[in-house]
Amino acid sequence: MKKPGAGTAGRGRIARKLRNDALYYVMLVPVLAWYAIFCYVPMAGITLAFRNFRFDGGLWNSPWVGMDNFVKMMSDAQFLVAVKNTVIIGVGGILFQMPCAIILAILINEIRGRRAKKFFQTVVTFPHFISWMVLGGILTSMFSSSGIINQVLGAIGLPSVSPLTSVDSFRPFIWISNIWKEIGWDSIIYIAAITSIDTGLYEAAEVDGASRLQKMWHITLPGIRSTIVIMLILAVGQLMNNGRFDQIFNLYSAPVYSVGDTLDTYIFRESFVTGGLNFGYSTAIGLFKSVIGVVLISISNKIASRADEGLF
Repeated sequence: MKKPGAGTAGRGRIARKLRNDALYYVMLVPVLAWYAIFCYVPMAGITLAFRNFRFDGGLWNSPWVGMDNFVKMMSDAQFLVAVKNTVIIGVGGILFQMPCAIILAILINEIRGRRAKKFFQTVVTFPHFISWMVLGGILTSMFSSSGIINQVLGAIGLPSVSPLTSVDSFRPFIWISNIWKEIGWDSIIYIAAITSIDTGLYEAAEVDGASRLQKMWHITLPGIRSTIVIMLILAVGQLMNNGRFDQIFNLYSAPVYSVGDTLDTYIFRESFVTGGLNFGYSTAIGLFKSVIGVVLISISNKIASRADEGLF
């Protein structure tokens, strides 16, 4: 039975909490406004996936076509190739880039000199701030058929290389170039996680005669396991939207479409190049990506939760 005055007391506590934390709630308003304006209001555009967009009709008056865009999507051979390439490039990025970032974070943490540590961290992080438009031009100049690399190889009598036009080399080139550019930035969160490990554990291990490698394996890695799991879950959730549009768009060409054309580049071509500004079709593909992303992150989080390491 509910005690008399319990509701009034509860409302009083809430009112006092609101008054005490009023400044924090005011600071939260811009964040909520940003999410509302740029994340939730645009979700009304999802309806475009079920319409045949016309400029004279706009979003709400374009003809309703139901599932036609999705039927077209599933019967388009180029779309299926783009899905396959997106998954392969995304999985490769997780398998290769994530371990490299973890290893780099551990190695930087092992540097004893404070200035040396800051220097190496700055050096490996700097490429993150180079635009792929600039970096793509540099890589193209270096690895094109008449680029610097092939000129040097030709001068010493070795065969030329063409990773930007070779179906066998393009994906590895994408992985390697992205690792070089992003490994320093990706390692920051692991370095931050390592700093939260109790230093007493390292001191106790040293007293017991543990080597530096043993301390890394038995203390550092277990200490950042939860961070690794969370980053892995987020990476799996972004598998269909792996953020490589700028990189691939500035590096790929027609000869490597079969291995390099991802959903993002396919959407761009269908929207602005070959598809005749069919924004309904490209929106349907975007909705497909989002749904698959939600399914993947839910499955990966469910698996991680069984080891008490999930997001929720």
